[in-house]
Amino acid sequence: MLDPRPGDFIIDGTVDGGGHAREILGRITDKGLLLGTDWDEALLAECRARLNGFKNAMLVHGNYAELAGILETQKLPKADGLLIDLGFSSEQLAASGRGFSFEEAHKDEPLLMTYDDSRTPVSAILRETGEKELADIIYELGGERFSRRIAKAIKERERQSKGGKNRDRSAKGHIETSGELAETVRGAVSRGYEHGRIDAATRTFQALRIYANGELENLKKLLASLPEIVKPGGRAAIITFHSLEDRIVKDAFRTMAREKGAVLVTKKPVPASREEIIGNPRSRSAKLRVIQL
Repeated sequence: MLDPRPGDFIIDGTVDGGGHAREILGRITDKGLLLGTDWDEALLAECRARLNGFKNAMLVHGNYAELAGILETQKLPKADGLLIDLGFSSEQLAASGRGFSFEEAHKDEPLLMTYDDSRTPVSAILRETGEKELADIIYELGGERFSRRIAKAIKERERQSKGGKNRDRSAKGHIETSGELAETVRGAVSRGYEHGRIDAATRTFQALRIYANGELENLKKLLASLPEIVKPGGRAAIITFHSLEDRIVKDAFRTMAREKGAVLVTKKPVPASREEIIGNPRSRSAKLRVIQL
């Protein structure tokens, strides 16, 4: 649906490990140009090594929300196509060292959960945010119905950590690692959470990651600047992974179609195929929407 062709200029705004980028480069051939951006500098370095053989791949460290400015700085024209994949990278889960994962193998990682060092780490957010606000974040960005119970457990642990000499001997310290946060969340909910379908920490980790990185605000900023990034006749393809993101994209695309004459290439979101889900279970919640400016 993005339909990259020989000679096109395509932007992969979430280049990650370079999987999409490699496919795009094969379509645009050496006559075209790919601009790949990513907020995670370590991932970008790995991608640069993987795409080293492609001389028409330009990789730039940056947030996709700033693409209009990146084009201007790099003296590049508007693109024929833009791809944004909002899915969370398997590599970030497995090898980031930044506390994105609540799995046992990563329990000792520092609780940063940020793509870029300029953002406030989640460990600090937990200390500095009030209980009600924290509950609202977990509920609104994670859809977690036990948000108040979880927020209370987190803040209670933080309060106990400040007890000094009078502190209860059973009390634990500040939440500084992904394992400590996961342990606190799991201890706050019922043993039969979601009948075992998902880990009790899943939605809380998702909510805090989205909040820490300003992900929804970044998406809104990107959508507002699409006419500055993609040329008339060009296409923007966005893959979302949860309902909040999808609703934002759906509403923005419909507004552009109604007010600016853009064409909805996808009237409804396109899900992953059954074959893709079998090979990549995380794609089961993916939704693709495409618009032509």
